[in-house]
Amino acid sequence: MAVTTLTKLGTWGSIFGRRSKKVKAIADDLRALVVGLHPDTVEVPRKGDKAVAFGFGEKKMSQSYCYLMPHTDRVNLGFWWGAMLDDPNGLMEGKGKKLRHVKIYDQATARSAKIAQLVHLSIEERRAGLARDKSGAKAARKKRPSRMEVAR
Repeated sequence: MAVTTLTKLGTWGSIFGRRSKKVKAIADDLRALVVGLHPDTVEVPRKGDKAVAFGFGEKKMSQSYCYLMPHTDRVNLGFWWGAMLDDPNGLMEGKGKKLRHVKIYDQATARSAKIAQLVHLSIEERRAGLARDKSGAKAARKKRPSRMEVAR
């Protein structure tokens, strides 16, 4: 299989098209990294968020594991579930309940093993999280009382 790009909310060009060559190059390297680690990724450019999300489906908060957000001189590599990830190199910033990000200022950092490790961890976290959600939903459906039980 290959990358699926959903364009109903935007396009890669609408997010990165008018950025500097430096920012575009960093974004292209990060995109290649994500696709290299997860060839079946679902890419969702979100013009309203000014970011491109990557994940197992189009839902950003439940199915996505990372996003790219352009800035004037850098690209933020964000992790929707970053607070749940190990960060052995102390690269992530943020104090939110779930969200974390890394500011990428150059292509060398975008191509580094440390960044690849974080992306890999985020993919695996979301894969496990979705599996938990799926099994939890089935269990919840089984626990609901039938109409007969409610009527008693």
